[in-house]
Amino acid sequence: MTSGPITISLPDAAATDRLGAALAGIAKFGDCILLSGQIGAGKSAIARAFIRALLGPETDVPSPTFTLVQTYVHSDFEIWHADLYRLSDTQEAVELGLTDAFDTAVTLIEWPDLLENLAPAQALRIHLTVQDVSHVAQISYGPDWSDRIAQVISDAK
Repeated sequence: MTSGPITISLPDAAATDRLGAALAGIAKFGDCILLSGQIGAGKSAIARAFIRALLGPETDVPSPTFTLVQTYVHSDFEIWHADLYRLSDTQEAVELGLTDAFDTAVTLIEWPDLLENLAPAQALRIHLTVQDVSHVAQISYGPDWSDRIAQVISDAK
């Protein structure tokens, strides 16, 4: 069962960074965050802010557009940042090890539609849109996130 969506306005880059950092603040082993939306909507920016909030602001966080997956080691868990834009079918995501990572890491997945039914049911789903000059995040979540989502909303403001 999914709750939401909750809508958060992201009027500037700092607001997008706050959302990513707020998500990092409540992340735990096995979490999956699915980031969808048009090109330029802020998917990579949220992932980058998430990773830097956990590993430090100087951490190099390249886009995984061409490498498909970037992994990072945090003291509590591994972080997988994947960009599925260039994949042509669901089996390629399996071959990358993403389905295994759902159980062994925190995963941030850009362009998650390719996963189809492989996406974890308990994943936090963030759909980003561009409206005028600002961005908007619509957040939907399962029961695993219910107790934590209020903290994200508070910290993202």
